[in-house]
Amino acid sequence: MIRCIRLTAAFSFLLLVALLVNAGRVQVYEAENYGASPANRRGQIVRYAQPRGAVLVAGRPVTGSRDSGGRLRYERTYTEGPLYAPVTGYASQTYGTSLLERAEDGILSGADDRLATFPWWDRLTRTHRRGGSVRTTINPRMQRAAFDGLGDKKGAVAAIEPATGRVLALVSTPSYDPGELSGNDAAVGAAWRRLNGAEQQPMLNRALRQTYPPGSTFKVVTAAAALESGRVTDIDAPTDSPDPYPLPGTDTRLGNAAEGCEDAPLKDAFRASCNTVFARLGARIGLAGLADTARRFGFNDRMLRIPSPVAPSNFDTRMDASQVALSAIGQYDTAATPLQMAMVAAAVANGGQLASPSLVDEVTDARGVVVAGGPRRTTRQVTGPVTAQQLQEMMVDVVEHGSGRPAAIKGVTVGGKTGTAQHGVRNEGTPYAWFISWARAKDSYEPAVAVAVVVEDAAADRADISGGGNAAPIARAVMAAALG
Repeated sequence: MIRCIRLTAAFSFLLLVALLVNAGRVQVYEAENYGASPANRRGQIVRYAQPRGAVLVAGRPVTGSRDSGGRLRYERTYTEGPLYAPVTGYASQTYGTSLLERAEDGILSGADDRLATFPWWDRLTRTHRRGGSVRTTINPRMQRAAFDGLGDKKGAVAAIEPATGRVLALVSTPSYDPGELSGNDAAVGAAWRRLNGAEQQPMLNRALRQTYPPGSTFKVVTAAAALESGRVTDIDAPTDSPDPYPLPGTDTRLGNAAEGCEDAPLKDAFRASCNTVFARLGARIGLAGLADTARRFGFNDRMLRIPSPVAPSNFDTRMDASQVALSAIGQYDTAATPLQMAMVAAAVANGGQLASPSLVDEVTDARGVVVAGGPRRTTRQVTGPVTAQQLQEMMVDVVEHGSGRPAAIKGVTVGGKTGTAQHGVRNEGTPYAWFISWARAKDSYEPAVAVAVVVEDAAADRADISGGGNAAPIARAVMAAALG
């Protein structure tokens, strides 16, 4: 009898040990797999059990939370959703997050360890912290000016503070209301299908994720390469450029829309946007020199984050001489985001120094205590200060005496460059209208803002499309808002 009791006790003890081992295995080794299982909704229930932290613009929240009363209790809400959608992105219980909502999800959802005094204790007790806030660099006046300026046109605006890299405006139109995607009911699924299937692609962030041929705005980069390489030493000296210009190794002759481009000095060619002068300069500089200058301005950077990821702008590094010539005028397969072209203008305005762009000033906990500043802002020398000064002089000349006149602001020094970018098969697509610019108050040595505007206006008459006519007035409104 005693032997049976002992055997039963030993067997029960083994079962207990096996149970404890299995419990430990589940809780320690398999916890991550069970937590990530689609069948386990506990994580989602906990995630949405409290309000999400706010995205702030000029200290005011442009996001909020609504108590839905469901198991996934709090849904995201947006103030002026279409205006700030290219900044915030969406936070959906069904489709996840995008843009700043994704990049700063840890802070906003409360999962980031920086929000806790003792992170290990919160993990041990499975405490879910209140979400913190993200203070953006966006200037609401400039954001509104860009949004209203684009109106019902398809396009984008990016504006940067040249000295710091702070992103002051980021607009993409047509836009959408991210609040339509917040919940998990049938209406959310219908909105998702409608927005993704729309011909106008309202969910595409054209300022960050779409690249366009930059057209003549790229001539700023080509001019910088010509000056830095010594191919041009005097911007007022003739350039010995024919009109038309035979592209190297081909029977194609490149012409100009403007008059007086033959042998035009760099300054005059920049103001008149002479394709022949810049194509010939590009061929003389060569692929290596032009590609290096483009790289220093930010082209081909696949790691750019603000902290939302930015599509890399392209400058091909494997081309023949004729393709290099076309790339020098912003054609062939050269492509840039509006943010990239704002960076080009910012580097010129800032004496040849390019500050890394950033959309976040600081993050705070739920009580408003700063837990981290924005990302470390680095600068790099893109051109020498003398080259930058010459580029500034040429860009000011475009606004004062050339196609950039619609961007002029009384009492303000404004530099700009227009562009009309051809695209499509045999360039049959409606051209894109570009304008990049910077502005500096007359009594200041520091530029206030650099702006890039691109307009895709398929409804416009092809002959009426120009960077000066379509894009420059929008840039002017944004610069005026920056200067108050």
